[in-house]
Amino acid sequence: MNVFEIIGPVMIGPSSSHTAGAARIGRVAALLLDGPPAYARIRLHGSFAKTYKGHGTDRALVAGIMGMRPDDPRIRDSLRLAEESGLRVEFSEEAVSDAHPNTVEIALGTADGREMTVRGSSIGGGHILISRIGGMEVALTGEHTAFVILHRDTPGTIAGVTRFMAENGINIANFTLSRQSKGGLAVMSIEIDRDADDEICRQISRMPNITKAILLHADLDEL
Repeated sequence: MNVFEIIGPVMIGPSSSHTAGAARIGRVAALLLDGPPAYARIRLHGSFAKTYKGHGTDRALVAGIMGMRPDDPRIRDSLRLAEESGLRVEFSEEAVSDAHPNTVEIALGTADGREMTVRGSSIGGGHILISRIGGMEVALTGEHTAFVILHRDTPGTIAGVTRFMAENGINIANFTLSRQSKGGLAVMSIEIDRDADDEICRQISRMPNITKAILLHADLDEL
């Protein structure tokens, strides 16, 4: 542990777990949605559910969905800003089985019907773990640059992506794969050893059977 982890992240308070981590989860959810969100349904679990109003978790989550970083002073007014922008937000409290106490499930949708659901946990010191995307299991911490690749579950798709990365000098540190059903929608989450260029992601997104490719840089606050 280094001194910056002891002090905590630069943020709008009062809690790194309940505000900084929450804002980062919201930002990841918005990045994964294909288009600007028109509504957000936010399910809070555990201590998030018990203290979200007092600790500002509700404001931090909405701020993240709107693209704000944890140190953005507008976080305090994010609920009002969301209403003014036409972003509809609903909160509910619901237990999630086998989940970290600071867990939230965010369902986002665009005005033309595109949707994305993300489950994330704030695990302390502003750090997060994204554990589900679109109902499929992943393991993304935001500490490594990562590709999130939605694709059809077809033979050769994974090999094509990993071969392309190798040809471009990208070393895979962690790889997870989850799918809804055989031949259906699947998701690769690939953490890599270094940062990558956005053009690599654009080229992957144009490969056969790829629905969407997203590059999450290691420092989410720089996105």
